[in-house]
Amino acid sequence: MIIGFIGLGIMGRPMAKNLIKAGYKLVVYDKFADVEDLVSLGAKSASSSREVAMQSNVIITMLPNSPHVKEAVLGKDGVIEGAIKDSILIDMSSIAPAVSREIFNILKEKGIEMIDAPVSGGEPKAIEGTLAIMVGGDEKTFNRIKPILEKMGSSITYCGPIGAGNTTKLANQIIVALNIAALSEALVLSTKSGIDPSTVFNAIRGGLAGSAVMEAKIPMILDGNFKPGFRIDLHIKDLQNTLDTAHELNVPIPLTASVMEILQALKSDGLENLDHSAIIRYYEKLAHLEVRKTHK
Repeated sequence: MIIGFIGLGIMGRPMAKNLIKAGYKLVVYDKFADVEDLVSLGAKSASSSREVAMQSNVIITMLPNSPHVKEAVLGKDGVIEGAIKDSILIDMSSIAPAVSREIFNILKEKGIEMIDAPVSGGEPKAIEGTLAIMVGGDEKTFNRIKPILEKMGSSITYCGPIGAGNTTKLANQIIVALNIAALSEALVLSTKSGIDPSTVFNAIRGGLAGSAVMEAKIPMILDGNFKPGFRIDLHIKDLQNTLDTAHELNVPIPLTASVMEILQALKSDGLENLDHSAIIRYYEKLAHLEVRKTHK
């Protein structure tokens, strides 16, 4: 089996490396990024999404947002122009569920299967190959490509028909954003009252408030390390898709809307390329303090 991989950014590159490590033959393409490190590991470089599809049985896309996926799959020199009948597109991007369904229907007319399989876990989990992967599409198709997903993730969950994976990812992104905002409020409050934030972290991490988000993000906050594992501008994109989907379904999500405005404020301050743990910077600015580890 030959796997095509389109989109080799922060997430896609380590995911592709894990597939190579697992013994798969890869054909890779990125419109903007160099792929020489993957070629040195045994991958073959292609010059377009069309060329990737022509040489692959399974094509993976890992791109920023809906327009990028539509361009790579349905646009000029796109996957649809090169894909052979019965090939499978696995879109691992986080995009609007309605767009997943749109692309699925167009590909189906050409005899091409599609799965939406967005991921959670950020760059560290992508490197480890322990991502959580949420899958939508035909269940038989899912079972065919599940061994591939297992080389990139440790939690692979079939969620339902096409679009269900991205809907589940939107739910995930609500929880992550609100969790980071709650952590930020709590740490700023405790720091302002004179309690060492490291002490607060150690005191509550084993209780009901403990979470994977807390374990991943509080150490970054305490170190003042906002190097992006998942950028603020990407979380803005995800929450915009969440709000759009919620409005289509007549589902009010006021807390998500509030966090979206916090992220927009950070973007206005020029911080959109920082990790989303930098949500705390919004609260620090309001309270006129920094939450950092106390070095003794």
